[in-house]
Amino acid sequence: MISLKNIQLARTNISDTVAQTPLLSSATLSEQYGNQLFLKAEHLQKTGSFKIRGAANKVLNEANNGAKHVVAASSGNHGQAVAYIARQLGIQSTIVVPVDAALCKQEAIQAYNGKIELCGTTSPERLARAEEISQTEEAVFIPPYDDPAIMAGQGTIGLEILEQLPDVDVVYVPVGGGGLISGIATAIKESNPHIQVIGVEPALANDTFMSIQEGKRVSIGASKTIADGLRTSTPGELTFPVVQRYVDDIVLVTEDQIKHAFSTVLSRMKQVIEPSAAAAVAAALAHKAEGKRIVAVVSGGNVDLDQIPNLLTT
Repeated sequence: MISLKNIQLARTNISDTVAQTPLLSSATLSEQYGNQLFLKAEHLQKTGSFKIRGAANKVLNEANNGAKHVVAASSGNHGQAVAYIARQLGIQSTIVVPVDAALCKQEAIQAYNGKIELCGTTSPERLARAEEISQTEEAVFIPPYDDPAIMAGQGTIGLEILEQLPDVDVVYVPVGGGGLISGIATAIKESNPHIQVIGVEPALANDTFMSIQEGKRVSIGASKTIADGLRTSTPGELTFPVVQRYVDDIVLVTEDQIKHAFSTVLSRMKQVIEPSAAAAVAAALAHKAEGKRIVAVVSGGNVDLDQIPNLLTT
């Protein structure tokens, strides 16, 4: 288990690398849905997603211990973040991505001097390959979510939300492997246990939802959800107990709801977010007229331009 102190230390560690992202709001949307809705704009973060927070915390620690080569497994955003911070530190990076990884994410990894290796379509496949590379090439493996330093880095978002909106009622967080929500939930619940933290998964990638129902980690296999960053097939071994302890609920959203949220944010707020981020917004929009102060964590904005027409609803 990580603690609030771990997250506070992570914030100090990454302060020179990571930007504090704003809370964006729309009076029109708030009025329409009957809640004060805010978006925690991690799509405006360096590398275009929240992943830089955990990656910076972990890679900085490893570099200080002498690492010269890091390797990561990623659907794209974590890989970008690892490649970015590795380049900043002047060390080598290898990123294992699925064969169907978004081209914009692959191009960004390469722009940060990361070496790409394509492997399979599921998280276990690329994780196994990344760990193999770490052993054969004497590289340090940087987990995408199941690591205390990664979780603590992601938790710095929770600290920022508490400072930017101290009277927040509910925070919606997209859930993949659980690094983001475990960090945010720890920061928030250990600061103010009365604030609700709600996890959001696509109905087509409901491994954490099913695991909570079963009381143990469940694997669901490969997923075809448009929210490519949430296609994890099994919750993390370290993240899941934190979710069980601190997260108030896990809700599911449909592919149509994700598209609607993407279109709504684009049309009303002029922000381009990725489907994984739109999942959190979709869940927030589904709960109307409650008079609450709600934050949806917009986890990233890395989406292929040619895919945008497929995400729009009329």
